[in-house]
Amino acid sequence: MSSQAAVVLGASGSVGNALIKELIRNGSFKPIVTLVRRSQPDQVAMAREAGVELREALVPAMDPAGLETATTEAIRSLDGDVAGLSVLGVGGGTGKLTIDEHRAVDVALNAAFARGLKASGRVKHLAFMSAAGADPTASATGSGAAGMARYARVKGEAEEAVKAGGPAVVSIFRPGMIIGSQHTPWLLEKVLPVFSFMTPAKYKSITVEQIAKAMIATSLKPPAASNVYHYPEMMALNR
Repeated sequence: MSSQAAVVLGASGSVGNALIKELIRNGSFKPIVTLVRRSQPDQVAMAREAGVELREALVPAMDPAGLETATTEAIRSLDGDVAGLSVLGVGGGTGKLTIDEHRAVDVALNAAFARGLKASGRVKHLAFMSAAGADPTASATGSGAAGMARYARVKGEAEEAVKAGGPAVVSIFRPGMIIGSQHTPWLLEKVLPVFSFMTPAKYKSITVEQIAKAMIATSLKPPAASNVYHYPEMMALNR
């Protein structure tokens, strides 16, 4: 089993927590470094109990310049290969945000993280979570709620930003409805799987654990070129 370090952005969210659990369980990533606004005691305790080193690099302001610097500095302290993983994004309530407020998180912070990874000279691959339907050419007007054109626009812009400024290879994961996310209504979680036979493959609902495992699979064996992974490809990676 290979051993490399993992540097993670977005660890405090639902998918992020699942990702940290899977990284710990996998055992191939030593240490695991999280870039977080505030400490996550449960994750620290989980890692300690499993005998895995988890380092938290605190970025209280979580601004682009500070995050980029913190990312590069965190990697500088590591030995060997380093994998970058980001699941950062505004989890819910995007419909209440202006497009610039949404971009300030999904685009600006992910771009800063990607630049920090590249600037370190140590990271060749970034596993990046986006969303099904992401499209940088979609309309920038109207509602910013999940599933709407403006939401797709911001997600698409985030993808373009991390590819432009980040490591040589970026694996982009585009989940549809995420089961296990605190932002997914429980009723939808129950109903959607029942109608999965009617849902186009790329938009099928997927669990936080399945997303995490797929991202880890590409981090362990990075592909030769950037690619996009929807539900079918993520499930294949799970197998």
